[in-house]
This record gives sequence, structure tokens and C-alpha cells, in this order.
Amino acid sequence: MNQLVNSDTSAFILRVSLGTILLAHSLYLKLFVFTLAGTAQYFGSIGLPEVFAYIVFTVEVLSGLALLLGFNTCLFSALVIPVLLGATWAHSSNGWLFSNTGGGWEYPLLLSLMALVQVGLGDGKFAVSSYLHQDNHL
Repeated sequence: MNQLVNSDTSAFILRVSLGTILLAHSLYLKLFVFTLAGTAQYFGSIGLPEVFAYIVFTVEVLSGLALLLGFNTCLFSALVIPVLLGATWAHSSNGWLFSNTGGGWEYPLLLSLMALVQVGLGDGKFAVSSYLHQDNHL
């Protein structure tokens, strides 16, 4: 019997959710709200090289787009895990709840775990990669 929510559907839902969140946090939050220069200053204020802000931004944008499309999902999910764990560390002094001042560490930890699960699920059936691989077998 076909299940409404199977591994392909689960991979799709998780991919689109995580990809959307990554794009929202990079393009909207880091680029438009805080600006890349402001984000770099924040990185410097917590003891990280400011250039890391630009690397994090790039990884989040590329990973977000790849996940939305379903292109090399395992690779881009694995690539974003260190960024998300870094965000978990950056928010660790603010307590557990993300609603705390400065944002707690629960949300970036959840995103880290979502990315890890996505590595295990892979692209799924509803992904650009599945169509690209299908064409290679014709």
C-alpha cells in the first residue's frame, strides 16, 4: 500500500523547509536586515574572523538553493552542518530558547539535526537530481 508520507515525500518536505529557512536567514536576514558588513562586524564581535560572515552567507545561499531544487542534496546538507553548528555555538550563551534576547541555541541545533537527517534521506524522488540521473540512463 502506498503511503501518503513516504521517504520521497519526507525528503521533499524536509529539503524545501530547510532550503527556505537557509535562504531566509542568508538573503533576508544577513543581506537585507543586518547587511553583510553588519554581519561581518557581529562575527568579529564574537571573536570570529569577519571574513567568515561572507563564507557563511555563501554556504547558506548555495545550500538553500541546492536543497530547494534537490541538487546534490547530501553534499549541500553536509556542507551547511558546520555553519549551523557554528550558529548553535554563537547563540549558546543566550540560553536554550530562541525567543531569548539574542536568540538561544535550540533553533540552530534543530536546523543542524534537520541537515543531518537530510544527508541520510538524500534527494528523494521529487528532485532535479533524480531527473538529471534519469536522462543519463536513456
